[in-house]
Amino acid sequence: MAEEYDYESLGNNTSMGQNALAGAFAGVAEHCAMYPVDSIKTRMQVIQSGRPTVPTTPVVNSTVTHPSFKAASRNLWRGVNSVVLGAGPAHALHFATYEYCKEAFVGNEEHSTIGFATAGACATLAHDGLMNPFDVVKQRMQLRDSTYRSVRECARQVYLKEGLGAFYISLPTTLAMSVPFQSIQFATYEYFRKYLNPAGDYDPKTHVIAGGLAGAFASSVTTPLDVAKTLLQTRGSSHDPRIRNATGFWDAMSIIKQRHGLRGFFRGYKPRVLTNVPSAAISWTVYEYFKWFLDTHESARKVSQDKSLIRL
Repeated sequence: MAEEYDYESLGNNTSMGQNALAGAFAGVAEHCAMYPVDSIKTRMQVIQSGRPTVPTTPVVNSTVTHPSFKAASRNLWRGVNSVVLGAGPAHALHFATYEYCKEAFVGNEEHSTIGFATAGACATLAHDGLMNPFDVVKQRMQLRDSTYRSVRECARQVYLKEGLGAFYISLPTTLAMSVPFQSIQFATYEYFRKYLNPAGDYDPKTHVIAGGLAGAFASSVTTPLDVAKTLLQTRGSSHDPRIRNATGFWDAMSIIKQRHGLRGFFRGYKPRVLTNVPSAAISWTVYEYFKWFLDTHESARKVSQDKSLIRL
């Protein structure tokens, strides 16, 4: 008879290493799958100086009408190597921290929104501290007029021209966005997972739906903070002196308000939501699958070893 596993208890049974490995797979899958849409979102969020030499054609239209659609499509993947390099370790740390903190803050409670949200916030602090420099490089390379040919060249040029601080100037803003984003996402995901699948059985359909809903809600609420983060992370590539000298979160928010009013805080809203819905669905589905896969195979190996010892 096949060995049965209680999926609902896997969070307690899986080791820190298994959670980290599953998280690494989830992070790479999440970011790579929707990377072109994320590039479009970045370009839509960038605030131009208003100079007549700067193209004003919407980024989506300019991509579609590019002389070579194949080249334009390839252009949208520029900087993806930075995501691959950073997302694996960062998401490994992210999900391992989340599982550890969830066990500490939630335990055996059936419903603990605050506990899930707090665990998500702790996981975000660990993730963003590691991922922020890679995200800066990624967004610099995503810009339409970017001339960087590799991740290494981009990182080197940013460091030489702007110093180490350029990789972290957006970190406070990133945390101001990511902590509520991830807290909302984790709490929403856990709520819908419990609601859609009270039995707690392994069910990919549940993870897809709950993850997508969590991504949609969290990205909608935090878009204004994401616009400010993009301004700070791409300031060194701007032709506008005011943007190039932006000093932090409140300065970025002031620039956005002055240039575009309240509507400016929702630049790139649609592609951001379109990115986060499938990204979150993919991330949670891949993460839950690999967590289940690693634990069941480890459990099966132990059962096999025990049977061998009994025969001896």
